[in-house]
Amino acid sequence: MKRIVVLASGRGSNFRAVLSAIEDHRIAGAHILALVSDRSGTGAEQIARDANIPITLVDYSDKSKRASSDENLTKVISNLAPDCVLALGFMRILPEKLVLAFRHKIINVHPSLLPAFPGMNAQKQALEYGVRVTGATVHFVDTGVDTGPIILQSAVQVPAGATLEEITDLIQAEEHRIVVQALDLFLKDQIQVDGRKVLIK
Repeated sequence: MKRIVVLASGRGSNFRAVLSAIEDHRIAGAHILALVSDRSGTGAEQIARDANIPITLVDYSDKSKRASSDENLTKVISNLAPDCVLALGFMRILPEKLVLAFRHKIINVHPSLLPAFPGMNAQKQALEYGVRVTGATVHFVDTGVDTGPIILQSAVQVPAGATLEEITDLIQAEEHRIVVQALDLFLKDQIQVDGRKVLIK
């Protein structure tokens, strides 16, 4: 069994997709150790509670203590000793110490076709830019912002006159699909990183 820690700050729809895939045996050999979040009262927290998954909250509310919060987050994850960390809508830039300690073991889902529209509000950025095609990316986390090696991507056509909510829903459906696929590949040791390139065996 490979040990997984999930990081999430929001509704947890990607978290639910991963859990469903494990329950349906579309992902084999996975055990979710814990949900780690930076805030309470989230949908992700409720999903974890319903599935009897332990929850750890790392307090980021005091901006003057950001370094201490980062250290706590690094300590929590290091103590859990996961084989993989899934960042599924975690609204914090991960501390460099954590990223380096778990190099090529932290997987993030981003709602755009990176390197286009990194950072926050990617769907809104795409809509305002007027792109005809956007999508979802699953990538390894490095010390930049959405700059790590890309594992999988899926394109989404932007319908004429689409609203932000419609685009978000279209992208999210692809996020759910490719994060499950990427995790399955990772757990089967079918991913090899060569510089910026990810090779799938």
